[in-house]
Amino acid sequence: MNDKKKISILLVEDEENLHEALKLNLELEGYDVTSAYDGAAALKAVANEYFDLLILDVMLPEMDGISVAETIRISNNEMPILILSAKNSSADRVLGLKKGADDYLTKPFNLEELLLRVHKLIDKNKKLQDRSTVGNSYTFGNNIIDFKAQEATTQSNGKIQLSKKETMLLKLLIENKNEVVPREKILQAVWGYNVYPTTRTIDNFILNFRKYFEHDSRNPKYFHSVRGVGYKYSE
Repeated sequence: MNDKKKISILLVEDEENLHEALKLNLELEGYDVTSAYDGAAALKAVANEYFDLLILDVMLPEMDGISVAETIRISNNEMPILILSAKNSSADRVLGLKKGADDYLTKPFNLEELLLRVHKLIDKNKKLQDRSTVGNSYTFGNNIIDFKAQEATTQSNGKIQLSKKETMLLKLLIENKNEVVPREKILQAVWGYNVYPTTRTIDNFILNFRKYFEHDSRNPKYFHSVRGVGYKYSE
């Protein structure tokens, strides 16, 4: 189960006995489980931490699960959501999937099936995230990055040594070329933080990249900050 060691799941279920049973079984599978018992707590957790999967009950106090899923999807498109619901009509399923759920399981459910669906959703998401990989070196403009040697050759600065984190961040941004990479994903992938420090950490790296690679660091062509969302490499 080593490959699941660091996989974190947010479990949102207000029925205490079911919550405890699910938490225990997920932990036995090697997952790291964070608990929330209502919609507001779920949204707060998602805003502050990175999760590989959200398991979300529909019938929650104050804010229902469908509204939670809809709110999350506005700002976070990547995290898989598995909805649990006592409502089993096809209209309810369609609504759940329409509002942002990736899968929908009706209560009462078989525990084996839940664990299987959890595994499949996490696996599918991981494959999507790994879909594009660059080789050992990458060229753009008059710059060449050698990921293996952790160095770059630039037009204005000649050969420069890159730190491990600089290399990882460059690779992540380049692999997601022309797409905004959310800061949460960057901090999780490069720094391994589950709870995030300030965005200034990444900002400083982006400023360095501009100094290294941009013709005019004040008018960047390649490395962009997208206010309140994340960062983007474009050509």
